[in-house]
Amino acid sequence: MQERQCSKVACAREAVATLTYDYADQMAAVGPLGRAGDPHAHDLCQVHTERLSVPKGWLVVRHETLRAS
Repeated sequence: MQERQCSKVACAREAVATLTYDYADQMAAVGPLGRAGDPHAHDLCQVHTERLSVPKGWLVVRHETLRAS
């Protein structure tokens, strides 16, 4: 599988997670890197995965494998 880069502007780090949004439910989901790039998802590096912030009132759901130990 070809290495994918973080979707954040000016970040050249390797992506390790995929972020998707559910606007209707005001939820952001962060999970393992998807198998293929998806135009409706955002690939993030470890740094940006940990720094993720969402609008006030939104819920962030993180896949268990991405939780800090």
